[in-house]
Amino acid sequence: MAKTLLRLMTELSSRKWISRTVGAFSKSRGSKAFIPYFVRTYNIPAQEAEKDWKEYRSLNDFFTRKLKPGMRPLDSSEHALISPVDAKITAAGPISAGTILNVKGQNYTLAELLNHSPHLEKYKHGYVFVLYLSPRDYHRIHAPVSGRKMESEHIKGKVYPVNDFGLTHMKSVLSRNERLITYIEHDYGEVAVVKVGAMNVSSIQYADADARAWAQGDDLAYFEFGSTVVLLMQTGTFEPASDLKPGDSVKMGSLLGRLKPKQS
Repeated sequence: MAKTLLRLMTELSSRKWISRTVGAFSKSRGSKAFIPYFVRTYNIPAQEAEKDWKEYRSLNDFFTRKLKPGMRPLDSSEHALISPVDAKITAAGPISAGTILNVKGQNYTLAELLNHSPHLEKYKHGYVFVLYLSPRDYHRIHAPVSGRKMESEHIKGKVYPVNDFGLTHMKSVLSRNERLITYIEHDYGEVAVVKVGAMNVSSIQYADADARAWAQGDDLAYFEFGSTVVLLMQTGTFEPASDLKPGDSVKMGSLLGRLKPKQS
């Protein structure tokens, strides 16, 4: 009964007008007073931010903060693919014939996640990381590889929560929520950075909407409040780090694995 009630409440709160209302307040000057409360509640490491919290214009301005230089060093090993975000690994593993297996007990098809894009053919036997950003985390998304933009697609959708409850008890959240997908071509193939919106997230924004290429670690996009990144690596082009598993936390710039030439 409790789970049914929570699902109903989640369905109601996933309406875009509610998300827009919350988003509008978070961007208002009045929301600035809530910054210390959020810092304390979520134990946010505010000392990492490039500015003192009092210098931010609003709660949203603080949540989309940049960090002081050097706070997220990039892994410099050869052929490294780095984490694009600070996050907890919700799921990781090989993609099986176009299906992402066992994300909190649910399977996802690439066709649904990528809105039936022709790009999905490149990832049918690739590798995936599902990376969850909590309210505590740094909310900017960086390029996991150096490369150029092949395509960008914005998919309208719901704004269900992507926390443990949402992914476990709501059906196909990652494929039903709003998504902004960036396909990046690199020396050995392609990666897809799928940015998934969440409850009370009013938008997903590119850091520079005109950018056509990025160096590894460049500022790519940002969430307004927390959400999830689904990172897809093309079939045969990636070897994951052996010490990472679901439940682990990663920082932006840390090693997720290594790129390798696709075998012909």
